[in-house]
Amino acid sequence: MNIIPVILSGGVGTRLWPLSRALCAKQCLPLVDKTLSLLQQTVLRVTELKVPMRHLGEPIVVCNEDHRFLIAQQLQEIGVTQASIVLEPKGRNTAPAIALAALEAQHISSSGAGTVEDSLLLVLPADHVIRDVTAFEAAIQQAATLAKDNALVTFGVQPTRPETGYGYIRAGDDFAVAEFVEKPDAKTAQSYLDSGDYLWNSGMFLFKAAAFLEELTTHRANIANAVTAAYQARSEDMDFVRIDADAFAACPAESIDYAVMEPTNNAKVVPYAGDWSDIGAWDALYDYADKDAEQNVLLGDVMAEGSSNCLVRSESRLVAAVGVNNLVIVETADAVLVMHKDNAQDVKKIVERIQVEGREEHLRHTTVHRPWGRYQVLDSGERFLVKRIVVKPGQKLSLQMHYHRAEHWVVVSGTAKVQNGDQEMILIENQSTYIPVGVIHALENPGKMPLELVEVQSGSYLSENDIVRFGDEYGR
Repeated sequence: MNIIPVILSGGVGTRLWPLSRALCAKQCLPLVDKTLSLLQQTVLRVTELKVPMRHLGEPIVVCNEDHRFLIAQQLQEIGVTQASIVLEPKGRNTAPAIALAALEAQHISSSGAGTVEDSLLLVLPADHVIRDVTAFEAAIQQAATLAKDNALVTFGVQPTRPETGYGYIRAGDDFAVAEFVEKPDAKTAQSYLDSGDYLWNSGMFLFKAAAFLEELTTHRANIANAVTAAYQARSEDMDFVRIDADAFAACPAESIDYAVMEPTNNAKVVPYAGDWSDIGAWDALYDYADKDAEQNVLLGDVMAEGSSNCLVRSESRLVAAVGVNNLVIVETADAVLVMHKDNAQDVKKIVERIQVEGREEHLRHTTVHRPWGRYQVLDSGERFLVKRIVVKPGQKLSLQMHYHRAEHWVVVSGTAKVQNGDQEMILIENQSTYIPVGVIHALENPGKMPLELVEVQSGSYLSENDIVRFGDEYGR
């Protein structure tokens, strides 16, 4: 029986602002590892599983349109090149997302050597941290035994504290789910811990694709019908499976717990007693991280004097913490967060204010990743903006023009192939070109080394949406 990993990567993680942004969500960040993102750690964890008598299929990643190139890049960086990346036109919560993955799994199975009935979906959020892989593999093996008989299995994490930020599952006899309960208050959470009958609701699942779709059709036919229509009208674009936007927009938004797991009679829960965290906010990251003698978590270029119980993270410059206690301090190139650890859940209020005020600090960092490379905003002011642009070898920006801005490109290193109006030219280090307003242009790196250049924009309107594309290899 095949196991197909399904990675749900649709969230943003606003409580981890300013590091997590709408266009660079928390699962794409190296929060607990110096080099690997949470997504990369999750994918590597499941692609290297040692589960007896099971064949592991290529993973299916469900993500939103805005993250597609970053997701594809991160998968390629860890050598995962055959994954299916299914794009949600709009977020509709976990039940529709998993239904898309189930349909994709059936499509993959029916076109390969296996059969539709052979496929078990191991559904995992992209942002969880699991360090006890042996215990995780044992739980999967136990769950697979139940799932082969059409049970819908969820994994319940053995609680280690009276946590109020998680939902709970009351376990019954023979792995039965006796009850799903909402996030409790502190007193109730303590009673759950004391009873020994409750597990944290992890949001991880294992079941047959066909069994899940059957239960979804039984209990939420409107979701099943909308997702099926959207998937049947899909198209393939490069590394991505594009779902029909209009059909998917008609799908109700609902979690798998409400849509399927609570009303079904086939729900089972398998306990997992190993190390686990969903890194939902800065206090959770502090609790999970290794600490120094003063119980500080210091990440990046940080100095601390007379400070204790703090999480301090620097992304772009020196941060010094002197005589402070129980604080979270997070610095990025364009924002600094300072808060008491007890207020970790309130970060989303700041993000909401940023959105209401029309600012962009919730959207992207000063460094923005693109399928061809990346750019970093170095400076900006009235009528000018300066960028550092890095183009990967063999990659090309779209053929485009701007109505409101002119651009001046100066090559710092590498070789640039430039179309500037009717002219084509090769530029090397210290050479430059000027592109007037309204002139069609393109930039390419024909070399084997990264191309780095400085772009100076000038004009009355310098937003990224002043781009008219005439041709683009990436389908934008």
